[in-house]
Amino acid sequence: MVEAIDTDLTRIFDTIEYPEAFRITYLANAIVFPAYAAIKQDFGLVRAEYILLACLSHFDVLTAQEVARISRRPRNTISRAVHSMLEQGYLDRAADPADGRQSKLKITPAGRALHERIAGYLRRRQNDVLAALDAQERATLATLLKKAALNAAKLDH
Repeated sequence: MVEAIDTDLTRIFDTIEYPEAFRITYLANAIVFPAYAAIKQDFGLVRAEYILLACLSHFDVLTAQEVARISRRPRNTISRAVHSMLEQGYLDRAADPADGRQSKLKITPAGRALHERIAGYLRRRQNDVLAALDAQERATLATLLKKAALNAAKLDH
């Protein structure tokens, strides 16, 4: 007889050597993988393409390199996404007058509309995953995650 494996997640959550990182990764995966699968199915976009739209929805103009830094995604992945999104009319590109090797990217009205539709997928999944938290816990989590994320951004500079 095969013995059942204990899959109680508290076991690994409480004993792993890097508990916060593991839990953050677990939660991020629980949110993004199902949401990005639905985004791919419904809109035909891969994760980097949507991340590009999300970043450009919150900044007037960015370079692909800046998007990669903001999103912590590989530059080559963002570069491929830029080409695809330009072809589809979701982005505009202009030469960077300060650096001829770079292009300035801007989201088009069609890209902004698409971002607004897709953001709902991630927001709903995030709300489902975090539904066990009350409003105060959710606010505390948001504050702590922002503080940690801003600190992580400083580590790379």
